Amino acid sequence: MHIAPYDNQNSPIVDVDDATVPLNYFNIVKLEPGQAFHYHVPRYETCIVPATGTVDVEVEGFRADNLGGRGADVWDGEPEGVYVPTGAKATMIAKTACEIFVAGARFDDTLDPFAVRSDELDLVQYGSDDTKTHRKIKHILGQKQHGKVGRLLVSELYTVGAGGWSGFPSHKHDTDRLPDETRHDETYNFRFRPNHGSGLQMLQREDGKPGDAYHVVDGSTICLDRGYHPCAVLPGYEMYYFTILGGLSQRSLVQFFQPTHAYQIETIPGIKDMIAKFK
Repeated sequence: MHIAPYDNQNSPIVDVDDATVPLNYFNIVKLEPGQAFHYHVPRYETCIVPATGTVDVEVEGFRADNLGGRGADVWDGEPEGVYVPTGAKATMIAKTACEIFVAGARFDDTLDPFAVRSDELDLVQYGSDDTKTHRKIKHILGQKQHGKVGRLLVSELYTVGAGGWSGFPSHKHDTDRLPDETRHDETYNFRFRPNHGSGLQMLQREDGKPGDAYHVVDGSTICLDRGYHPCAVLPGYEMYYFTILGGLSQRSLVQFFQPTHAYQIETIPGIKDMIAKFK
């Protein structure tokens, strides 16, 4: 499902118990300097990630000051985040004008809040210009935080260079059938540089049968419930997408690669390292 950009007025874009991705939660909060935003989401753990700007965050007595710091866009510096336990009350106070992503996954237990600073990210780069799959991943809640988080994975994905494919070889993760696959709902928010660029999100429900395609623009949100889902950016533009994964029965993601294209796992440089990091 494609949700076109709109002014959500700090209300969830993907709310709890969403019909398409019930395991996910997503909000975009925009604040001016000095403004505060308070929230808590029962039954969902969340992560606060400034897309741009700097905020102070307080979660049930835990503080993380000067979180973020990126300037004009998501290419202008490294991400940072704060993990907010299930149902905990969180407050954000803007130090500068800012846009803040709030990612969430359904999880019943309550853990402890913590911050992820820019020097604690898990970075992966894989693919190649020759295979049109060159990209960089910045895991905010990734493998390094595995024992501290319930079901939520949060990452930023960037195409390297202008144009090319991401999420390829095509894969899905819509059915719990270990050890071959896990059920993880997934939500993206796209950005482009320059911002009048755009891309394509494919969604193929069954191998060998035609699927759907969505034209994604700067600010588009995509909710993925099932099917194989590669995406591409137009030549001459860079693409970013904020990624939320929420697992049904476990946090570690097990992707099932589309049989038609799975052999390219052996031909795309570094892709096995990428797969291993979604834990």
